[in-house]
Amino acid sequence: MTMTDFPSQTVGDLTLTAISDGYLHASFGLLSNIDADDASQMQENAGIRDHTTIHINCYLVRGGGRTVLIDAGAGGFKQWGGRLKDNLAQAGIQPAAIDAILLTHAHPDHVGGLLDPTGEAAFPNAELIAHRQEVAFWQDDGNLSRAPERAHGNFIFARQAFAAYRGRLRMFETGDVLPGMTSVPLPGHTAGHTGYRLESGGQNLLVWGDIVHFPEIQIPRPDVSIAFDQDTHLAAATRSRLLDIVSSERLLIAGMHLGELGFARIERAGRNYQVAYEE
Repeated sequence: MTMTDFPSQTVGDLTLTAISDGYLHASFGLLSNIDADDASQMQENAGIRDHTTIHINCYLVRGGGRTVLIDAGAGGFKQWGGRLKDNLAQAGIQPAAIDAILLTHAHPDHVGGLLDPTGEAAFPNAELIAHRQEVAFWQDDGNLSRAPERAHGNFIFARQAFAAYRGRLRMFETGDVLPGMTSVPLPGHTAGHTGYRLESGGQNLLVWGDIVHFPEIQIPRPDVSIAFDQDTHLAAATRSRLLDIVSSERLLIAGMHLGELGFARIERAGRNYQVAYEE
């Protein structure tokens, strides 16, 4: 399999490729502002057979002499995902070829693939780049002690990932993180949840991280949040604001939980929004 077999888009001199890490499952009981039957019906109407699956995307960005990965998938954590390494290999990319990894945030389905089965760094030459506030949140013992029991493992796992890249962890506050790649604060999902705007040759694309987990539900219904959001109200407000912006600009988007096609535009349908995948 070659790179051309994976969904790709060009943004000026940059080539973005969606690399699937596989799937995880999440109960509709984790959603707020919608009942499970309505959520199932929306998935059914969208032609999604397995209603509670959430797809995990990672994005490979090549250009300007760099090979960059945005997020690293779940790496098999809790049997989630785990296909990134094999799919990168099928695309002709070995872990040692990745020279930077941008994190949208440090939930396990985004940092799991940073570690190999022994707990060492899976990408031996990569600089790990993350928002300072995101790293600080997961490293804070007070946050760990206040977190519900079910979230403790997420803290331990994020810390292990940061520790594995300790000598090459770069934190940013705002602005450009790499040439042609600018951080975009998207608060609500986590403390430092960050999107990345890619600009080259007059073209733009936004990698929006975890703005949605169930795109066919949360794009038409931006008021629907998920329990993974640290601040569900702020996450919903960010989602609504962003859907307005990207639909108005006709901006191409990439998202970690869009389907396997990986790239989409958001269209206004009356007072609602809908997702239109780029083939």
